[in-house]
Amino acid sequence: MKIAVSGKGGVGKTTFVASLAKVFSECGKKVIAIDADPVSNLAVTMGIKSTSGITPISQMKDLIKERTGASDEYGKFFSLNPTVSDLPEKLSLEHEGIKLMVLGAIKRGGGGCACPESAFLRALLSHLIVHRDEVIIVDMEAGVEHLGRATVRSVNALIVIVEPGSKSIETAFQVKKLADDIGLKSIYAVGNKVASEGHKALIERGLKGIPVLGYISLNDKILESDIERRAAFSENKLLLEEVRAIKERLVELTNK
Repeated sequence: MKIAVSGKGGVGKTTFVASLAKVFSECGKKVIAIDADPVSNLAVTMGIKSTSGITPISQMKDLIKERTGASDEYGKFFSLNPTVSDLPEKLSLEHEGIKLMVLGAIKRGGGGCACPESAFLRALLSHLIVHRDEVIIVDMEAGVEHLGRATVRSVNALIVIVEPGSKSIETAFQVKKLADDIGLKSIYAVGNKVASEGHKALIERGLKGIPVLGYISLNDKILESDIERRAAFSENKLLLEEVRAIKERLVELTNK
């Protein structure tokens, strides 16, 4: 199962990614959680106490130069297909049975970044999605910048996290358009921070055809876990129950 998760900043996608990774791990699945958001918070959300020693892969300049053959990070000549198959074992951090990889940001310039850094990260993500057997869950920013046309065939689902509100719903359609442009068709939504049936109705009316896998309730324990630097799902039975139901619905739909 290969899953990409996107959504407007602040909607709770990192909490969902951490919780979904936990739920798959509970089922005995091997899981690699990928932090591909420039604002990297997945480690903390998974409950990793010390994150000071985690260096985003995008900042590993020597490794990128070595693997791409670039003379410098802005070199004109470099390999678009660097060797990366050994890196998931070398560069992942395992925490309570879940492997974490922090990619960091892909630089942009105009319509995109044609640079060693970009080529390297895209090759690494492509390897993880296309060639690995684990459950891969990618925490992305509000877009599909990390997903190239070559990898979308192996992505089982793009899940957009949506909270009750017009801005979040509009972001979902922006993400869908970007995904459609590269041929990714299996797009779903998860409603988050839902406090009423009215919130659910608002999300369903607004999404107009993007299937909703389920809902996550507005939950004070998530904020408490952040304050206490615990995993978002720690001591949060309701959150895990809701994410388990979403996971089951996702598996059901993607196996059809």
